[in-house]
Amino acid sequence: MLHTFDFGELRIPANVSGAPQPAPGGHIVPAGPLALLHPFGDTEFYRHGWNSWSPSGWARTDGETIGIKNSPGRLLTADDAANETPHAHSGAAVGAVAGEGGNVLLVGALGLGSPRVGADGNVLWGRGEEDAADWFVAYGPEAVVFADYADLLSARLGRRSGRAGAVWSSWYSYFEGIDEELVARTVADLAGYPFDVVQLDDGWEPIVGDWTAGPDFPSGMAATARTISDAGFTPGLWLAPLIALPGSEFARTRPDLLVQDDHGEPLVTGYNWGSHYYSLDTTRDEVKDHLREVFERVVGWGFRYLKLDFMYAGAVAGRRSTSLHREAVYREAVEHIRSVVGDSVYLLGCGVPMIPSVGVFDGARVGPDVGAFWDNAERVGDPSGVGARNSIVASLNRTWMKRLYEVDPDAVYFRSARNLLDDGERQALRDAAAILEFRSTSDPIAWLNAAERAHLAEWIQETAVIEQTGRYAFRIDGRAVDLTPIVTGTAATDAASLVV
Repeated sequence: MLHTFDFGELRIPANVSGAPQPAPGGHIVPAGPLALLHPFGDTEFYRHGWNSWSPSGWARTDGETIGIKNSPGRLLTADDAANETPHAHSGAAVGAVAGEGGNVLLVGALGLGSPRVGADGNVLWGRGEEDAADWFVAYGPEAVVFADYADLLSARLGRRSGRAGAVWSSWYSYFEGIDEELVARTVADLAGYPFDVVQLDDGWEPIVGDWTAGPDFPSGMAATARTISDAGFTPGLWLAPLIALPGSEFARTRPDLLVQDDHGEPLVTGYNWGSHYYSLDTTRDEVKDHLREVFERVVGWGFRYLKLDFMYAGAVAGRRSTSLHREAVYREAVEHIRSVVGDSVYLLGCGVPMIPSVGVFDGARVGPDVGAFWDNAERVGDPSGVGARNSIVASLNRTWMKRLYEVDPDAVYFRSARNLLDDGERQALRDAAAILEFRSTSDPIAWLNAAERAHLAEWIQETAVIEQTGRYAFRIDGRAVDLTPIVTGTAATDAASLVV
């Protein structure tokens, strides 16, 4: 049906599936395709990525798109490969075009069904694989309309109140090279520092897909959890529960429990660890029983902070035992995990589909992996690639998601050893962490000099007051910081350039 949205000084002709209804800050439009004829011509478009690593940000409709190009394997892992349009402006669930005076016209989905939003110089449109979600349409100041959208979304999907506190993770120091003795020494060094969580990352398990203690943890994972808790920290653990490497016992012995391709074979759903991997078909009762067993075991070991990684694989397009839409399948799976671990366990999602995770996860990564270097020389031009700048850019473009769950921009660095980041680049990471209000690091105390240890201890306890003064400009405890040059790639990152 034809409809005209009345935003006072602006009237927007539209084609919608049903009569819009007023809502705080805008209008709710019934599920179905919609298209709004905007008057702004070629302008900026906000593109939102599907999962944690997917590129997000603003780009001109008459300019280069934001996304993963010429890399099908990476696209499969780091965005919605089934729907991505690398050479047209579109993204997942929510999008906006810039109007005048800092105002934007926003269209955002209020549910699941793989909704997409795209734009050109004339039209802002929305549609989904499945017409399951109503839409929110609004026009006004950028920060206001995104906040209104987030509030409506959390009213529909929920909002958890868990807080992670300050997190130490093993990943950006030891990567997969962890063992029982190394963890014990590291935890002993951390004792007395006011971290809340010490989280072990990948490397504790024998192979991805089999979630038991590997040979480097001969005393078992319960003993390591006690080592962490006895030092005064909440024990944390990394898992990727919805995927399995081909060499895992799970994949070798039960290929029938994996998502299938059109030929009835296990579907390749991503690449890492020098291999492809598969997705578990979580619609099957045997898989649900397997997940229950895994998470009862992990929580029974004593871990109360769980980082669940590569979770997008539970929502990829493929053949499952039921015809339920893939995003609904994913959400049912994480709701099942939540029911097993209970409300007191903190769940941090990584590689998660962003909107389907709202209301189930306590926190979510909102950018690609950070690194002890600024730009990624291995994947030049790929905004999902590992690196400090990519992490900052994606995270800042998701600041609005703080109203949905805790948003994790990834680890910051204090160490000068084993690190290619200069002082300004490390400061930019710390500023991003303050803005997004999530603090984590992987620096072992043994790798820090005396001054760096003092800065770390001080940083853990900071409670900065954040005021947003522009799209990428903020006041942090009264200190004016403009990260626009970093996001746009127009300036170096010396510390002085970040302060207004």
